[in-house]
Amino acid sequence: MPMTQIDTSKVNTTNGIKIGQKEAPNTLIEFVNLRCPYCRQWWNEKLDLITDEVSKNNLHYVIKLFNKTSPSLILGNVMHQYVPMDERALEIITKIYDTQNEWGGLSSSEEVTRFAEETLGLVKQSNDVALDSIVKEAEQASIRFVPTLIVGDINFDQKISNNDFLALFN
Repeated sequence: MPMTQIDTSKVNTTNGIKIGQKEAPNTLIEFVNLRCPYCRQWWNEKLDLITDEVSKNNLHYVIKLFNKTSPSLILGNVMHQYVPMDERALEIITKIYDTQNEWGGLSSSEEVTRFAEETLGLVKQSNDVALDSIVKEAEQASIRFVPTLIVGDINFDQKISNNDFLALFN
């Protein structure tokens, strides 16, 4: 489902977690919040397809952890601080999504911090500048919702079928 109000020309591949070769013929950019159940759904349904395309050097994958002020997503902002901005992110994001039902119901940022460090064994990263730049980029591009997914000039949501998703790369 396209979200036509988005200005994809304001979206870049400079900020975010970069997976695969930047010279790949296709680029997938996703704006996600780790507390969002729809982002988790997208991850669970499409990660294998995405990593397969990356391994074929057909896709450059850029994940943008999007800090949101919505009460239902704000705890995701805490988890974003624990994700490294490199290929290790795939494993850590998976770990965070797999436990989303546990930490997502906690009542404070402090409890989520404790969960990230003590239960998941994560270490806080120095990624505040990158996270802030992603928020600014999203504002400039009029991106408001997560997940927002972009390939070229096409933006869509997590409901895209596997066949339609893969067709974007051909």
